[in-house]
Amino acid sequence: MTGVTGQDGAYLSQFLLGKGYEVYGLVRRLSTPNYWRLEELGIRQDVRILEGDMLDAHSLNALLKALRPTEVYNLAAQSFVGTSWQQPVLTTEVNTIGTLNLLNAVKLYAPEARFYQASTSEMYGNSHINNTQDEVTPLHPRSPYAISKLAAHWLTINYRESYGMFACCGILFNHESPLRGIEFVTRKITDGVARIKLGLAKTVSLGNLDAKRDWGFAGDYVEAMWLMLQQEKADDYVVSTGENHSVRDFLGAAFEEIGIRDWTPYVIQDAAMLRPAEVHELCGKSDKARQQLGWVPKVGFRALVKMMVEADLRRIQNASQ
Repeated sequence: MTGVTGQDGAYLSQFLLGKGYEVYGLVRRLSTPNYWRLEELGIRQDVRILEGDMLDAHSLNALLKALRPTEVYNLAAQSFVGTSWQQPVLTTEVNTIGTLNLLNAVKLYAPEARFYQASTSEMYGNSHINNTQDEVTPLHPRSPYAISKLAAHWLTINYRESYGMFACCGILFNHESPLRGIEFVTRKITDGVARIKLGLAKTVSLGNLDAKRDWGFAGDYVEAMWLMLQQEKADDYVVSTGENHSVRDFLGAAFEEIGIRDWTPYVIQDAAMLRPAEVHELCGKSDKARQQLGWVPKVGFRALVKMMVEADLRRIQNASQ
């Protein structure tokens, strides 16, 4: 598994360990490794950490040759959309070239392995069919991040069609959790709300409040990743709740968790946080995943917001003790 220290990597590791898998996680060499998500789930000692780099094809080749895995999950990415405008080259290298390096390593040294590629709803941009997006909706990426992931998406499909590899793409819509990075709007909101509740902050600064997203729980979505690799035939699937909510909706739900109904005095709109090209609305149509995989999301929008606010309150209170 690449991206094992991220939100999805942690939840997927927990899920696979629960099914009796041996989980090997690829991490880059860092002076201060960041395993807090694995530690928070209590699985740090159960995941076997291996050093490697998505941009070092030799390291990937050596690992795949030594491990001969049965399943490969590519979750590694520069995944923050905003950063992709400031670091478009790095974003493209990691997300696109890194995926190509991994596909080649699998083709050469673990050709029987089943491969999962983490694609993204950001690939759709502002493309809509009946106000929703599914597997056949036209793709029109609106950020360097989305463009890099679209290239990786098509590389995965090309390797499946060219070499007969069992390679799937999961087009996941926004999925959040208490393990989400603090730079993402959902955690920025829930962390800010928790700090306001505890008297540690007076406001939270955000960008576009009108953007609408299809938000689900990351812990639900990793099951869909696994289910894709258990099918007889490799295919691509949209994974989503089918509901979308605005950033304003998320703010309202989060502030209600701390007893505040009018959140407007506590929120500052910062023009510096607006994106050069905005994706206005995303709402996934996951009929294919529900029918063919038998997958359904279990955690609803309100329950997700409640989970995240409560987790940030606990986290901040524990840190202050």
